Amino acid sequence: MLEKLDFIEQKYIDLTKKISDPEVIADQQEWQKLMKEHAGLEEIVNKYREYKDVLKNMDNDKAMLQDKLDSELKDLAEDEIKDLETKKEKLENELKLLLLPKDPNDDKNVFLEIRAGTGGEEAALFASTLLRMYTRYAERHNWKVELISCNPTDLGGYKEVVVMISGKGAYSRLKFESGTHRVQRVPETEASGRIHTSAATVAIMPEAKEVEVDINPNDLRVDVFRASGHGGQCVNTTDSAVRITHIPTGLVVQCQDEKSQLKNKEKAMKVLRARLYEKLEQEKDSQIAQNRRSQVGSGDRSERIRTYNYPQGRVTDHRIGMTIYQLESFLDGDIDVVIDALNTADQAKKLKALGE
Repeated sequence: MLEKLDFIEQKYIDLTKKISDPEVIADQQEWQKLMKEHAGLEEIVNKYREYKDVLKNMDNDKAMLQDKLDSELKDLAEDEIKDLETKKEKLENELKLLLLPKDPNDDKNVFLEIRAGTGGEEAALFASTLLRMYTRYAERHNWKVELISCNPTDLGGYKEVVVMISGKGAYSRLKFESGTHRVQRVPETEASGRIHTSAATVAIMPEAKEVEVDINPNDLRVDVFRASGHGGQCVNTTDSAVRITHIPTGLVVQCQDEKSQLKNKEKAMKVLRARLYEKLEQEKDSQIAQNRRSQVGSGDRSERIRTYNYPQGRVTDHRIGMTIYQLESFLDGDIDVVIDALNTADQAKKLKALGE
């Protein structure tokens, strides 16, 4: 670990010199690339330097104990060594986490796709509840939420809805939300008051740039049609809605939120790129497949990840066995407690995998 940290520190020093070079500054594209790399190393380098200071102070205190000290100074030196040992252990753990391979998608914007599953109209209403939960969570983080497409029901639910969430760290915070979300509650449509179980699936896909996914225009079939729905943003009166079919994979995306056919096509292409990128990621080599298995969640939307139980006021995340009794605030977007726990569990699994 120390050899790797020495290498990173030297790289940081070299980059510090480069970004101050007038010739490099003149090439803004190259300079910005180096600045980003420099900023990415800063935290781990500062932590490593703090760690080296602790080791140096420990050596000094231990050297002092070899000298003839009075009992009071000796006690002070021994107490300081104990404190430094604790700090050393804490910094070692933090450095191990910082050395873990970073997900290249963490800083990307995301497409959030919610589909009603088993449960008919109640499942569609639950999909609407989940959309509100994530929208409120985005608002808490000052992220932008943009509707891409939706298929609403008469009672205000959604058979399917896709939104784009833009903001710093959106994917890093939401990436473990993919999977099947189950709800247990008495539906508004249930006269006898019986508790029903229904579900909705969530998919979190990082936004993909054109350079990351090469799409041949000849592989696309583009259809235009009139948006349908029950009013609101999901309906208009011209043939501006766009459906794009990627013929080689059979993937179909559509967008009908904008009044402009061109804007709808642009949005639909963004979703298609994201879905193709997700597909490519899943098909990568066995090493990446192993890394995915070492994560807390596989990202498979068929995996049941969480249950929302209304009668008991609880939320249970099945992957980490965590239950909280704060259903109301959770559904209002206060979900960081579970997201933090999922990230911590994911880091622990990765650390364990590194040690095996």
